[in-house]
Amino acid sequence: MKTFRILDPNSPERMARGICALAVMTKAPQAGRVKTRLVPPLTQEEAAELNKCFLRDTAAAISNACSRRPACPPKPRRRRVGDASKMQFEQTGASHSEAATAARGIAVYTPIGAELAYTDILPSDFSLLPQRGDKFGERLYFAVEDLFKCGFESVCLIDSDSPTVPAETFAEVVELLSTREDRVVLGPSDDGGYYLIGVKKPHRHLFAQIDWSTERVLNQTMERATEIGLEVKLLPTGYDVDDGASLRRLCKELLGEQGYKRVAPNTRRFLADLVEQKKL
Repeated sequence: MKTFRILDPNSPERMARGICALAVMTKAPQAGRVKTRLVPPLTQEEAAELNKCFLRDTAAAISNACSRRPACPPKPRRRRVGDASKMQFEQTGASHSEAATAARGIAVYTPIGAELAYTDILPSDFSLLPQRGDKFGERLYFAVEDLFKCGFESVCLIDSDSPTVPAETFAEVVELLSTREDRVVLGPSDDGGYYLIGVKKPHRHLFAQIDWSTERVLNQTMERATEIGLEVKLLPTGYDVDDGASLRRLCKELLGEQGYKRVAPNTRRFLADLVEQKKL
């Protein structure tokens, strides 16, 4: 049986140094506890299975992005500057960014005790980290804090409701977080929230005074960043699948004649089965 390493913030890992944590926030996909706003048109069991498909596809994209990064920082390149030969990283090209942008997939999960639920969902190269905190904003911030305590160089939290975000986007986050300058990276959702947030330091202020689950989340987060002098980098806009309208949009995008063929294969197959059974 596949087992996952469970990270302990009180025991930093040497292997996390210089690594970006690509961490998907997840609740164990149990019927009646996930994707309840999709019931109906789905049954509770179908909603839970769809949630598993979302997780499989998001985790696979994260794992794909991680495989594009170097396993360890490369040695500095020798380049000639004037008459003197010096050891330094290139300021353009891949060498500086690759020096600190290897990535690792993490599932930040709840509840504790549900670890076995992820056995047939996550790739074997993933690790687990238990969530803590009560309110949504607390869970996000504590996930960031705990991942930095584990020793990661940078942290990106990713939602589990956006299965069509491609691996290229996650790889871009890793790249954007590789610079020396402090910044925040946001993946906007078209409902006014965000599907990911990437940071280089555990800035608690980014999660303070936010009206969670409203159309104001993205703008308020950008305001918090401005208040503490952080540069904001925005990724392509995505969307969450959490109600009937967004589910219909997902079906159209994945199953239509012009549908996305390179993303969300697990979700696509499951939706195709539901359509064939005339459940959607």
